Amino acid sequence: MVASNFVEWLGTQEDTFHHGRRSSPADVPGVLKQGELRVAYQPLIDLSAGEVFSYEALVRSTSPQYQSPPAMFADAIQAGMCGALGRAIRELAVESCGASSLFLNIHPHEFDEGWLVQPDDPIFRHEHAVYLEITESVPLTHFDLVSNVLREVRGKGVMLAVDDLGAGYSNLKYIADLSPEIVKLDRGLTRNLARDKRLQRLVSAITRLCVELGARVVAEGLEMADDVRAARDAGAHYGQGYIFARPDFTPPTYTRRDYQAAGLV
Repeated sequence: MVASNFVEWLGTQEDTFHHGRRSSPADVPGVLKQGELRVAYQPLIDLSAGEVFSYEALVRSTSPQYQSPPAMFADAIQAGMCGALGRAIRELAVESCGASSLFLNIHPHEFDEGWLVQPDDPIFRHEHAVYLEITESVPLTHFDLVSNVLREVRGKGVMLAVDDLGAGYSNLKYIADLSPEIVKLDRGLTRNLARDKRLQRLVSAITRLCVELGARVVAEGLEMADDVRAARDAGAHYGQGYIFARPDFTPPTYTRRDYQAAGLV
C-alpha cells in the first residue's frame, strides 16, 4: 500500500470497525512494513544519573502528504480510524525498541474507540515500563470515558504521563484529577530557564506541586547546558531535548560519559 492510498484504506475499514466486524490490528502494520510509517525515538535523561531513563516514540511518515503527524491523525479521525492508526504506531514502537521503557503518545480521539483496551495491545506485552502520554494542551471533553479507559489500562501496569504542562489550556487540576506518574513541562517553561529568575521560581513551584501530587517531572525542550542545570536545580527529575539527542530511528545511546563531556555533572 502506498502512502497516497492510506486515507482511502482507512475509509474502507470504517464500516468494518463501526459494525463490530473490525479487521485484525495485524492488518494495520502491513502499511508500516512497506515503509509508509516509521517511529523515531528520543531519549529522556535522568538528570541525577546522566543516563537514559526512557525513550519517547515519535511517529514519522515517508509520504510528503504526512510530514506533519497532526495531518496524518486529522485524516485518520475523518475516516473514523484514529484508534487503528494509534494501534499501528504502538505496534511498531514496541517492536523496534524492546530493550527500554517507552513513552507512547495517545491522541485524545483514541479514547472514543476501543483499540486501546484490547487485551492483545502491544503495550501489554512490552517487557519494560510503558507510559501513555496525553497532552495537557488539548482539553479532554469526555473526562469520564477517558478516566475509565485509563483506569483499565493502568490496572494492567501501564503508567500515565501528561505532556505540555504550561501550554495551551494549562490547568493544574487536570494533574490532580488524572494522578499521572510523570508530568512533562512544556518547552515554554524551560527555554532560557537559566537566564530568567522568575521563571526558575515558577518551575520550582510547579515541580514541587507535581511531586506532592505523586508525579515525577520531565523538563522538555532542553538545548543549552545552563538550562539543563537550571532544570535540575528546580527539581526536575528528567530532561529531554536536542542537547542530549535528536530523534532517530535507532534509539540514540547516551551515557554518563556523554553527560560529563557536556559539562552537566
